[in-house]
Amino acid sequence: MNSKFNINAYSHIRNDKISLNGDIVFEDETKDFSAFIKSAYKSQGMDYPKFFKMDNLSKLTFIAADLILQSISNSEENIAIILSNKASSLDTDRKYQESISDSNNYFPSPSVFVYTLPNICIGEICIKHQLFSENSFFIFDNFNPHHLWIQTEHLLKTKKANKVLCGWVDFDDSSYDAFLYLVEEHGDLNHTIKDIKQLYLCQ
Repeated sequence: MNSKFNINAYSHIRNDKISLNGDIVFEDETKDFSAFIKSAYKSQGMDYPKFFKMDNLSKLTFIAADLILQSISNSEENIAIILSNKASSLDTDRKYQESISDSNNYFPSPSVFVYTLPNICIGEICIKHQLFSENSFFIFDNFNPHHLWIQTEHLLKTKKANKVLCGWVDFDDSSYDAFLYLVEEHGDLNHTIKDIKQLYLCQ
């Protein structure tokens, strides 16, 4: 399907590596995600203390998005967000269930409960970057570029957004995979389903 819009930037986080537009910006072979993502945060010189209170899905999404949004001028821009995954907030849901089942706790953990919806990670991005546009989070069995393409094209063609940050952010137990990309009028890559698939698989 043809589009008059383009992909301006993209990021990946998987296999102990973080990349922006195909270039690796951080690499750490530690197998522990918590240690990996904290090191990545520090390596990028980020200053957002709330990061350390986030659940793993939000940390993953936050860094993948921040790399892109920091690389562009987004002042006064109407940037929508469309994300997806297959595990929803399952990793955090398990931890919340454990806090309920713990006989030593009288009350379940509210700090964990707040992250028992996958779209909370979108809220963290919006707070940091002061974004007020449309946003959605979808659950699929696998990465679904066709659906993301349709949603993005609609938002841009109807002028409900000037740019759309979209992609796949999945975290389950120790398995993680993030691929985000920014679509707008300008950019070096075509916004087609074929190109989205190729970018997703390229790292």
